[in-house]
Amino acid sequence: MSDATLHATSQNPDDFAVQIADQVESFLVAVTEVSKGDEPDSAVPFLLLEVSQLLLAGGRLGAHEDIVPDERYEPDPGPEPDVDQLRENFARLLEPIDVYSEVFDPYAPRKAPVPARVSDDLADIVTDLRHGMAHYRAGRTSEALWWWQFSYFSNWGPTASAVLRALQSVLIHVRLNQPLEELDGLDTDQDTMGDETLEFEAGQVMQEEIGGVLGLGSAK
Repeated sequence: MSDATLHATSQNPDDFAVQIADQVESFLVAVTEVSKGDEPDSAVPFLLLEVSQLLLAGGRLGAHEDIVPDERYEPDPGPEPDVDQLRENFARLLEPIDVYSEVFDPYAPRKAPVPARVSDDLADIVTDLRHGMAHYRAGRTSEALWWWQFSYFSNWGPTASAVLRALQSVLIHVRLNQPLEELDGLDTDQDTMGDETLEFEAGQVMQEEIGGVLGLGSAK
């Protein structure tokens, strides 16, 4: 299935596979555009919207019965597109708020938060989604759905949820006029974080700076 036939009129728009593919494609296109930095003032709100909509597709995949691909072994979808440029673009665009803390498994007892980067996470999500889209565009619909469902559980679903929470936090601090705490040196090169480093660490990211750089405005 080529790009030209991705939305062919012969496809049933109510079909589950078509709807999931549409949501995946919409996310890939939108996030790629945001990464170009043409509208930096709207970056965080746009990303919040796109990640939220993607997680709707993920929720549908998660609630769906296990999808079994037609073939026992995954066909080669071809070379993976490079996402380094997208990652670097987001790292620059989101530099004041790129690093955040995340708990991987909220049900694992006594697990300390670890540092993560929004730019890395977005690149990982895009990689997973593109992999499935390569199968979909080649006409391997069941393979695409299986991959999107499997990788939703194993990687992009939890990653997107973490990114959504981070983006929500940024907007909450800005819109409610609650300056972020000083970020004192947290980086993803650290293996773990103790209690003393759980307060966001990456420089003076205050409400005024975020609002100015990202154009989010301030609360009345």
